[in-house]
Amino acid sequence: MIPKLLYLIPLTFFSFITCAQDKNPVNTNHDYEVVVTDLKIPWGFVFLPDNSMLINEKEGQMIHFIDGKKTLIEGVPEVYNRGQGGLMDLALHPNYKENGWLYFTYASTEGEGDGGNTALMRAKLKDSKLVEKQLLYKATPNTTKGQHFGSRIVFDNEGYLYFTIGERGERDVNPQDITRDGGKVYRLNDDGSIPDDNPFVNKPNAKKAIYSYGHRNQQGMVVHPTTGEVWTHEHGPRGGDEINIVKAGANYGWPVISYGINYSGTKFTDKTAQEGMEQPLHYWDPSIAPSGMAFITSDKYPGWKGDLLVGSLKFQYVDKCVLKDGKVVKEERLLDGLGRVRTINEGPDGYIYVGIENLGIVKLLPKK
Repeated sequence: MIPKLLYLIPLTFFSFITCAQDKNPVNTNHDYEVVVTDLKIPWGFVFLPDNSMLINEKEGQMIHFIDGKKTLIEGVPEVYNRGQGGLMDLALHPNYKENGWLYFTYASTEGEGDGGNTALMRAKLKDSKLVEKQLLYKATPNTTKGQHFGSRIVFDNEGYLYFTIGERGERDVNPQDITRDGGKVYRLNDDGSIPDDNPFVNKPNAKKAIYSYGHRNQQGMVVHPTTGEVWTHEHGPRGGDEINIVKAGANYGWPVISYGINYSGTKFTDKTAQEGMEQPLHYWDPSIAPSGMAFITSDKYPGWKGDLLVGSLKFQYVDKCVLKDGKVVKEERLLDGLGRVRTINEGPDGYIYVGIENLGIVKLLPKK
């Protein structure tokens, strides 16, 4: 671990990077230390039972970080590293100590056609190598487009596996069509089979793994520590990034309804609401380009327990969202300007760890 004093740099030094459009105030009541250095795009990471880390670098490397050293994991499948796609999220089975199953998402070229699409695999880790690899899901069709692969993974309190796939740049084709992959939240059993009560299992031609649809590109997902609900966030276009609570069979509206507009400034819809489509719990305008998501459940940060953390790629900070009665009532910037925030986890020690592009894994510390 890098000595803390080397990295307790005043956070206000970086504030000039933040775009003036972003109205959220900077909270300086915290410090940080860089725990893992020299990472490019740490898309996902997990803590193993021995408190070491597994880290996914987007370009296709899985890294075991233990006792200050990095070891490359062998046996990682071939990754289609294009645009927003690559080696993405990581999650441990709830009973990992007993069964050793590790789950990850990645962009894969497997199947027919040029390009790739998002895949979900599970494997076990033995002697720094992935073994017993099982491909649980592979989205189709392949495409050479570089947009909107998703992709996050969580297990809910009942042991179901959820993962996300973005609409792959096919706005008007994929998200509203349950016979097609893309723009969806999926739910599986831990072995990749389809739960009997998935909402579309009896729908002709539907993708049976779909749990909710009408999404754009979900790069954050977390289970609420009290309610057990699955929360996601997703990128809007220009404006209209959203936080949603996932419900079985629900339609989240993209692109029929949105609080955003095209990047060019033109409109693609005049609707922000429609019957039969869910409203977001919260939306951002301007877009913050959210990635990574975690609740603070420990007492390490006085007064912050229960707050929701969302990373901002665009404005380069962690957005601390204060929740009250199911609404975001206040937002503050943490780790302001350190870099594009890619992923956030609460560690087994109760501290928040943040993956920041071209920096590494940063530990958020309360100011003494």
